[in-house]
Parts: sequence; C-alpha cells; structure tokens
Amino acid sequence: MNWNQLLQPDLILEDSILNLTPEIIQQYELKGLVLDVDETLVPVTVAFASNELLDWVNQIRPLVKIWLVSNNISENRIGSIARSLNLPYYLGAVKPSRRKIKQALEQMDLPAHQVAMVGDRLFTDIIVGNRLGMFSVLVEPIIHPDAAMRSHPIRNFEVLISEILGASISPKKRRVKNLDNP
Repeated sequence: MNWNQLLQPDLILEDSILNLTPEIIQQYELKGLVLDVDETLVPVTVAFASNELLDWVNQIRPLVKIWLVSNNISENRIGSIARSLNLPYYLGAVKPSRRKIKQALEQMDLPAHQVAMVGDRLFTDIIVGNRLGMFSVLVEPIIHPDAAMRSHPIRNFEVLISEILGASISPKKRRVKNLDNP
C-alpha cells in the first residue's frame, strides 16, 4: 500500500462527527464504528461528553457496535468520557499501531471492512483504518471555543503532506472515494 492509499480517507465529512448520520452508516453498510476520542468526540481539554454527543451516540447505537480507541493514556479522562457515553474503550493505542484497533474489532466480532475508523487525524486514525482495510472517515476536529481562533498546525501539516503525497484531502467539502476503484 502506497502513501496515497494509506492517507486517503474513504469519506471526508465537512464538519464534526455529529454529521455522521444513520443514512451515511446505512449507505456504506457499516456494522461497527471505532471512534477516536480527543478532538473527534470532545475537545482535548474536556473530560465529559456533551449532551449533543450523547444524543448522537444514542441515535447511532441501534445501528452499529461502537468502541472508543484513543492514543491518550489518561484512564481518568478517557474512562470518564467512555462511561458518560456507556461505551467500551481502549486507551494508549499508539495509533497508527493496529494492535488495539484489532482488539476492538475482535470484541465487536466484525470483519474490518464492515467497520469504520472515524477520527480527525490523518497520520493516526486514517492510516490505521486503511492499514486494516476498514472504511476510514475523516471528520473536522471538535475544539474548545477558547482554542477555536488558533489554527491546528499538526492537522494542517498532515493535510499538506498528504496532498503532496497524492491524497485528495479537502476538509471544506464532503468527498467520497470511489469504492469501486481502490
């Protein structure tokens, strides 16, 4: 698999994970979701799920199995978020390492191609999902309002490098990779 294939999400949402609708999940025949936590579900400075996120999880839960997998090593923070959403989780994943994502897939008892890896980072979330043959979904980060005025230099760098390597990354509009021609 070349860098272009590793860095190319199957789906890019123009906004947060809250725009991953039941219709999109059904369109791609997904049976499971592995969700990143920091800035995918909550701002990095927040240790609880918003009511809006809880409503989204409750809307999605009947359709798919859901696991949280975070690179964060804080049991207190990630555990608190997972418990507030009533979801199983792994922390300290060291993505793009595949180990804890594979464990989540085993726990869900689903093949990788029926599960989406959803996250806000190309070099961690998208790469690991693509390495495992999962459906990869890139979302815009959820950031704390106080940090909203600052740019995301790491994400911006990842997008720049990805485009140089040939991936089509356009966070301002929704794009879908042609699944017939991987």
